[in-house]
Amino acid sequence: MPDPDSRVALITGGNRGIGRGIAEGLVKAGYTVIVTARSARDAEAAAADLQAGKGNAVGRGLEVTDAGSVLALYRWVENNYDRCDVLVNNAGGYFDTNQQPSTPDFSVIQGAVDVNLIGPWRMAAAFVPLMRRHGYGRIVNMSSGAGQFVNPRATTPAYSVTKAALNMLTVRLGSELKGSGILVNACNPGWVRTDMGGPNAPRSVEEGADTAIWLATLPDDGPTAGYFADRKPVAW
Repeated sequence: MPDPDSRVALITGGNRGIGRGIAEGLVKAGYTVIVTARSARDAEAAAADLQAGKGNAVGRGLEVTDAGSVLALYRWVENNYDRCDVLVNNAGGYFDTNQQPSTPDFSVIQGAVDVNLIGPWRMAAAFVPLMRRHGYGRIVNMSSGAGQFVNPRATTPAYSVTKAALNMLTVRLGSELKGSGILVNACNPGWVRTDMGGPNAPRSVEEGADTAIWLATLPDDGPTAGYFADRKPVAW
């Protein structure tokens, strides 16, 4: 495991909600945290708040659906840090409660695929080589109970199907990287009080972020290709 003073974590969608909670937890654990958001200004503002709390953070603009944006961020991270120890694929969306799978709006489906599946896949493909260079990495994919096969539902088809696909990506990538020092896992944060979850959700941001922080800081003999909630393995 790298020295605590040199660890670098990158969080997509880290400026608010669960992503912000994960950023706060990793800053407290001694990581240099790169907070990304679609708006560079929003990312920089979040990083400034983390810095004010005596943490080490920097904000960068990122559009996970844009290959050029991902490549530009990779080059910036490589040039400035030459390492990325943790990647948290937190950016997501398209919680489509207003449609059914038999009557889909395919523009919404495509948007969900791009953000919830292709985005994390693109980020992992970009940063795994940098992790391989150091023989160490932790990739955390933020999934959802909506994507579990044991929790079938008719609503949110775009969101549910893409989160289920993200779970499969976690298994495949984790299996490929076994023995490389790179651990890949997914987690279900639960229903959390965020802009997406709403004010009536039962879980706090801190509770929603806890398992992701745990997975991001796993020891070398930690699990990989798994799916977790409240730090415990759960059924896909």
